[in-house]
Amino acid sequence: MARVSLVEAEGKPELAEFVDKLKAGRRGKLLNIYKMLMNNPPAATGWFDFVNLVRWELGVEGRLRELIIIRIGYFNRVQYVIKQHVPELAEAEGLSVAECDALKDWENSDMFDERDRAILAYTDSMSRDIQVSDEIYDAVAAHFDDEGMVGLTVLIGTYNMHTRIFQALNIDLEK
Repeated sequence: MARVSLVEAEGKPELAEFVDKLKAGRRGKLLNIYKMLMNNPPAATGWFDFVNLVRWELGVEGRLRELIIIRIGYFNRVQYVIKQHVPELAEAEGLSVAECDALKDWENSDMFDERDRAILAYTDSMSRDIQVSDEIYDAVAAHFDDEGMVGLTVLIGTYNMHTRIFQALNIDLEK
Protein backbone atom coordinates (compact mmCIF):
# COMPACT_ATOMS: atom_id res chain seq x y z
CA MET A 1 0.00 0.00 0.00
CA ALA A 2 1.24 3.46 -0.91
CA ARG A 3 2.80 5.48 1.88
CA VAL A 4 1.09 8.69 0.77
CA SER A 5 -2.48 9.14 -0.35
CA LEU A 6 -3.44 9.01 -3.99
CA VAL A 7 -5.13 12.28 -4.90
CA GLU A 8 -8.35 11.79 -6.81
CA ALA A 9 -9.07 14.41 -9.45
CA GLU A 10 -12.68 14.77 -8.41
CA GLY A 11 -13.08 17.50 -5.81
CA LYS A 12 -9.89 19.26 -6.94
CA PRO A 13 -11.08 21.78 -9.57
CA GLU A 14 -7.74 23.63 -9.35
CA LEU A 15 -6.09 20.52 -10.82
CA ALA A 16 -8.65 19.90 -13.59
CA GLU A 17 -6.60 21.41 -16.43
CA PHE A 18 -3.49 19.51 -15.37
CA VAL A 19 -5.44 16.26 -14.97
CA ASP A 20 -6.79 16.65 -18.53
CA LYS A 21 -3.20 17.16 -19.76
CA LEU A 22 -2.10 14.04 -17.85
CA LYS A 23 -4.86 11.90 -19.28
CA ALA A 24 -4.14 13.13 -22.81
CA GLY A 25 -0.48 12.23 -22.42
CA ARG A 26 -0.97 8.85 -20.73
CA ARG A 27 -3.43 6.84 -22.81
CA GLY A 28 -6.49 8.53 -21.29
CA LYS A 29 -5.69 7.40 -17.75
CA LEU A 30 -4.77 9.21 -14.58
CA LEU A 31 -1.93 6.97 -13.44
CA ASN A 32 -1.11 6.32 -9.80
CA ILE A 33 2.25 8.03 -10.13
CA TYR A 34 0.47 11.30 -10.86
CA LYS A 35 -2.20 10.69 -8.23
CA MET A 36 0.68 10.32 -5.77
CA LEU A 37 2.66 13.30 -7.06
CA MET A 38 -0.41 15.57 -7.02
CA ASN A 39 0.07 15.73 -3.26
CA ASN A 40 2.71 18.27 -4.33
CA PRO A 41 1.38 19.89 -7.53
CA PRO A 42 4.69 21.50 -8.59
CA ALA A 43 6.35 18.07 -8.35
CA ALA A 44 3.58 16.55 -10.47
CA THR A 45 3.72 19.18 -13.21
CA GLY A 46 7.51 19.27 -13.30
CA TRP A 47 7.69 15.48 -13.38
CA PHE A 48 5.23 15.23 -16.26
CA ASP A 49 7.04 17.83 -18.36
CA PHE A 50 10.48 16.37 -17.62
CA VAL A 51 9.47 12.77 -18.27
CA ASN A 52 7.90 13.71 -21.59
CA LEU A 53 11.09 15.48 -22.59
CA VAL A 54 13.24 12.51 -21.56
CA ARG A 55 11.06 9.91 -23.26
CA TRP A 56 10.27 11.72 -26.48
CA GLU A 57 12.82 14.47 -27.19
CA LEU A 58 16.28 13.04 -26.42
CA GLY A 59 16.52 11.02 -29.63
CA VAL A 60 16.73 7.60 -27.97
CA GLU A 61 15.03 5.12 -30.29
CA GLY A 62 11.93 3.46 -28.86
CA ARG A 63 13.21 -0.09 -28.56
CA LEU A 64 16.33 1.02 -26.70
CA ARG A 65 14.31 3.34 -24.49
CA GLU A 66 12.06 0.45 -23.46
CA LEU A 67 15.04 -1.89 -23.04
CA ILE A 68 16.60 0.57 -20.58
CA ILE A 69 13.40 1.41 -18.69
CA ILE A 70 12.40 -2.22 -18.23
CA ARG A 71 15.91 -3.26 -17.20
CA ILE A 72 15.93 -0.53 -14.54
CA GLY A 73 12.51 -1.73 -13.38
CA TYR A 74 13.91 -5.21 -12.87
CA PHE A 75 17.23 -4.02 -11.46
CA ASN A 76 15.56 -1.81 -8.84
CA ARG A 77 12.70 -4.28 -8.24
CA VAL A 78 9.89 -1.91 -9.20
CA GLN A 79 6.89 -3.83 -10.47
CA TYR A 80 5.04 -0.59 -11.19
CA VAL A 81 7.47 0.26 -14.01
CA ILE A 82 7.43 -3.27 -15.41
CA LYS A 83 3.62 -3.43 -15.39
CA GLN A 84 3.39 -0.01 -17.08
CA HIS A 85 5.74 -1.00 -19.90
CA VAL A 86 5.28 -4.75 -20.46
CA PRO A 87 3.78 -5.74 -22.80
CA GLU A 88 1.94 -2.76 -24.30
CA LEU A 89 4.62 -0.07 -24.49
CA ALA A 90 7.49 -2.50 -25.06
CA GLU A 91 5.80 -4.34 -27.91
CA ALA A 92 4.75 -1.07 -29.55
CA GLU A 93 8.46 -0.19 -29.75
CA GLY A 94 9.57 -3.58 -31.08
CA LEU A 95 10.69 -5.26 -27.85
CA SER A 96 9.12 -8.69 -27.45
CA VAL A 97 7.72 -10.08 -24.21
CA ALA A 98 10.44 -12.75 -24.33
CA GLU A 99 13.11 -10.04 -24.53
CA CYS A 100 11.47 -8.20 -21.66
CA ASP A 101 11.54 -11.37 -19.55
CA ALA A 102 15.18 -11.96 -20.50
CA LEU A 103 16.09 -8.52 -19.13
CA LYS A 104 15.87 -9.99 -15.61
CA ASP A 105 19.11 -11.86 -16.32
CA TRP A 106 20.32 -10.35 -19.59
CA GLU A 107 23.96 -11.36 -19.07
CA ASN A 108 22.97 -15.03 -19.39
CA SER A 109 20.67 -14.52 -22.36
CA ASP A 110 21.47 -14.83 -26.04
CA MET A 111 18.60 -12.51 -27.04
CA PHE A 112 20.66 -9.31 -27.12
CA ASP A 113 23.24 -8.16 -29.64
CA GLU A 114 26.54 -6.40 -28.92
CA ARG A 115 25.00 -2.91 -28.83
CA ASP A 116 22.15 -4.02 -26.54
CA ARG A 117 24.60 -5.73 -24.20
CA ALA A 118 26.80 -2.63 -24.05
CA ILE A 119 23.78 -0.46 -23.21
CA LEU A 120 22.59 -2.94 -20.59
CA ALA A 121 26.03 -3.06 -18.98
CA TYR A 122 26.07 0.76 -18.94
CA THR A 123 22.57 0.82 -17.44
CA ASP A 124 23.54 -1.63 -14.70
CA SER A 125 26.78 0.17 -13.95
CA MET A 126 25.06 3.56 -13.64
CA SER A 127 22.39 1.96 -11.45
CA ARG A 128 24.69 -0.04 -9.20
CA ASP A 129 28.08 1.66 -9.19
CA ILE A 130 27.23 5.26 -10.11
CA GLN A 131 30.76 5.67 -11.50
CA VAL A 132 31.08 3.94 -14.86
CA SER A 133 34.37 2.38 -15.89
CA ASP A 134 36.05 3.52 -19.10
CA GLU A 135 35.67 0.01 -20.49
CA ILE A 136 31.88 0.01 -20.07
CA TYR A 137 31.54 3.59 -21.30
CA ASP A 138 33.72 3.00 -24.35
CA ALA A 139 31.69 -0.09 -25.34
CA VAL A 140 28.52 2.04 -25.51
CA ALA A 141 30.23 5.09 -27.02
CA ALA A 142 31.36 2.93 -29.94
CA HIS A 143 27.70 2.95 -31.05
CA PHE A 144 26.68 6.55 -30.29
CA ASP A 145 27.87 10.09 -30.80
CA ASP A 146 28.05 12.58 -27.91
CA GLU A 147 24.42 13.63 -28.34
CA GLY A 148 23.33 9.99 -28.18
CA MET A 149 25.48 9.31 -25.11
CA VAL A 150 23.97 12.26 -23.26
CA GLY A 151 20.47 11.13 -24.21
CA LEU A 152 21.08 7.57 -23.00
CA THR A 153 22.70 8.76 -19.80
CA VAL A 154 19.89 11.18 -18.96
CA LEU A 155 17.31 8.46 -19.66
CA ILE A 156 19.09 5.99 -17.38
CA GLY A 157 19.55 8.57 -14.63
CA THR A 158 15.93 9.69 -14.85
CA TYR A 159 14.50 6.19 -14.58
CA ASN A 160 16.80 5.40 -11.67
CA MET A 161 15.37 8.50 -9.98
CA HIS A 162 11.84 7.36 -10.81
CA THR A 163 12.26 3.88 -9.46
CA ARG A 164 13.84 5.11 -6.24
CA ILE A 165 10.89 7.43 -5.64
CA PHE A 166 8.43 4.65 -6.48
CA GLN A 167 10.16 2.33 -4.01
CA ALA A 168 10.42 4.89 -1.20
CA LEU A 169 6.74 5.83 -1.46
CA ASN A 170 5.65 2.24 -2.18
CA ILE A 171 3.47 3.17 -5.15
CA ASP A 172 0.47 0.94 -5.75
CA LEU A 173 0.10 -0.94 -9.02
CA GLU A 174 -2.67 0.29 -11.31
CA LYS A 175 -6.01 -1.44 -10.82
